[in-house]
Amino acid sequence: MILLLITPMSMCLSYRRALLLLGQIVAVVMLSQLTGCASKEKAPLTVLPAPEGGNRIAANDALQLQGAPYVYGGESPSQGFDCSGLVYYVYNRQGVRLPRDTQSLARQLPAVQPEQRQPGDLLFFTTDRPFSHVGIYIGGEQFVHAPSSRTGQVMVSDLRQPYWRERFIGVRRPVARYSLSLNDSGNASCRLN
Repeated sequence: MILLLITPMSMCLSYRRALLLLGQIVAVVMLSQLTGCASKEKAPLTVLPAPEGGNRIAANDALQLQGAPYVYGGESPSQGFDCSGLVYYVYNRQGVRLPRDTQSLARQLPAVQPEQRQPGDLLFFTTDRPFSHVGIYIGGEQFVHAPSSRTGQVMVSDLRQPYWRERFIGVRRPVARYSLSLNDSGNASCRLN
C-alpha cells in the first residue's frame, strides 16, 4: 500500500510533475508485484534511463537478451547467439541491416573515438585476432555480448575488467540511414536505402 502525504511543499508541484511522479510510483509498484512470477531464475530486467545521445533502444533490446544461450552461428533468441549474431539481431529489429561477422562490421561501420562512445555503439576486441569479438555498449563502462561457449550465455561485462580493458581495440556506430553491404568482399561500400 502506498500512502501519499500532501504537504504545503507537495502542493507546489506542477500538475505535470505530479503526474510524472505518480507514473513512476505506479511503475515501481507494478514491477515489485511482478518479481517472483517466473519459474526460472533470470537476471533482473534492466531499463536504461532516457538519455541525450546514443541508441538506447538497441542497448535496451540487448539487455533484454541476457541469459540467452551462446551458440556459434546463432542469431535469434530461439537459436541462441554468438557475438556478431547478437548485434545482427538487435539492429535488424530496428530495420538496420548490418553485416553478420565482426570483421565486416569493423570495416564497414564508421569509427568513433572511444571517449565519445554512446549506448548502442559497438565495442570491438582482440580475442584470437583483431576485431574477433563485438559487444553492444550500454553506458557506464558496460556492454552486452555473447562471449563464448565457456560462459554459455549472453551477459553484461565491464570494460574496466582487466581482460576486456586489455583487449579493447575500437568503437563503431551503426547508422540507421545506411544499409551496409552484407558481403565480405573487403571493400567498405555503403549505399543509401
